[in-house]
Amino acid sequence: MPIHLSPTLRERLTDSDRPLVGGWVCSGSPVMAEVMAGGGLDVLLLDMEHAPNGLESILAQLHAVSGYPVTPIVRVPSADAVTIKQVLDLGAQNILVPMVSTAEEAREVAAAAQYPPAGRRGIGSALARSGRWSRVPDYLARGAEHVSVFVQIETVEGVENAEDIAAVDGIDGIFLGPSDLSASMGLLGQQTHPDVVAAVERSFAAGRAAGVPVGVNAFDPDVARGYVAAGADWILVGADVSLAARGAERLAAEFIPQPPAGA
Repeated sequence: MPIHLSPTLRERLTDSDRPLVGGWVCSGSPVMAEVMAGGGLDVLLLDMEHAPNGLESILAQLHAVSGYPVTPIVRVPSADAVTIKQVLDLGAQNILVPMVSTAEEAREVAAAAQYPPAGRRGIGSALARSGRWSRVPDYLARGAEHVSVFVQIETVEGVENAEDIAAVDGIDGIFLGPSDLSASMGLLGQQTHPDVVAAVERSFAAGRAAGVPVGVNAFDPDVARGYVAAGADWILVGADVSLAARGAERLAAEFIPQPPAGA
């Protein structure tokens, strides 16, 4: 039976009349991925860079969210071509590649995600979930239609090269990472510093000039709203682990007596 894949993040961004809102899944848990998927968000980022995830756990999370109207994107741990190939073969239709600072690095990412002659992605869809074991019609010929590729700008060099990065053929958009960007700017831990925010917004302008959507991570609600006002096409506003941590702390504060001040 022919199978038709879900729209990519590229397609969802093109078709949306508002910024898409998403969250991170950093626990490595398919249960938490499904809990987040049912919450009404547009996008879920499954993280392999800073979370305890391998191929098997990412596959389990892709399965867990597949029954919900949410678009998953997998952040691979690096621009390694083998990892990109394996994650795409798992059936991930959307990937985010961290720490891309030059157009040449972006071209390498694009090549790793596309079949020849446009790129150098290995041919294995008949054996993999990506083409649903040859049940997706013309998967090889239409592979680029079924995959969207985003790169993460997280350094001063990346901000300077943002327009060139965004203009690379095969790159569907850029995503700003204020945490590492703040460190690159000598402002470690100050993701909401005005200079960091300004650098993010300059990158937005560069992405728009290149004609691609721009996104950003922003857990501070006021900063997030500011980025939306500045033109973010998609934004990640929270993470499963942070939501659980803050929720547990609120329960403890509410129900466990606190010692008197100065005791």
